[in-house]
Amino acid sequence: MPSAKNPPTMVWMRDRTTRTRPVVTEEKIVRTAIAIADAEGLEALSMRRLAAEMGSGTTSLYRHVASKDELFELMVDTIVGEEPLPPPSDDWRAELAQLARRQRAVLLRHPWLAQQATRYPALGPNVIARADHQLGLVSRVTGDPTLAAMVVNTLNTHVLGAVSAELAELEVQRRTGMTEDEWRDWVGGYVRQVVESGRYPHFARRVLEAGDPDPATRFEFGLECLLTGIEAALTR
Repeated sequence: MPSAKNPPTMVWMRDRTTRTRPVVTEEKIVRTAIAIADAEGLEALSMRRLAAEMGSGTTSLYRHVASKDELFELMVDTIVGEEPLPPPSDDWRAELAQLARRQRAVLLRHPWLAQQATRYPALGPNVIARADHQLGLVSRVTGDPTLAAMVVNTLNTHVLGAVSAELAELEVQRRTGMTEDEWRDWVGGYVRQVVESGRYPHFARRVLEAGDPDPATRFEFGLECLLTGIEAALTR
């Protein structure tokens, strides 16, 4: 993170226009960085790796992107800008649900994006446009900007939390090399001991009787609960 005493100029406040047609451009840098992060994660992304991938010198990249943090912000804003905002309708609740589903799909396509979102918020024009759109939807129901902001934050937190849990399951499979069924067989003996001990009756019933909904079903259940509660709070 930049120093609080001498913070650099934000990327969004600099003149980033070019008057020539260079081989290395900001767009190419950002697109290449996204491709690396999608394939190998943020840990694999460095300015040196990016330069090698593009067949250029690291110095050439710094003419367009001042730092790795700045690169991350450009990457996030580029991805957010790829997802068009839905056309307005008379159903604000359905629109919020649609935005939440789209956000989940984007995070699953770019797993590193959820990780980056927990570090610090991006403030690019596309990110701000999406936030403005979400706030506008909620503002149809309430004139309280604080309440509208809390609603948007609550929905975004649900999406990020649900996707993070889903990605964590996939990461376990990747790290262990086990499928979900193989992992269950591996822990089955221990879980059976826990159930047979009789000490945890509610957990035992969960194991023996409860269904096992997929991530999309769990996401939709949480989203429906949230929207029902939000609607009740906004229309009180």
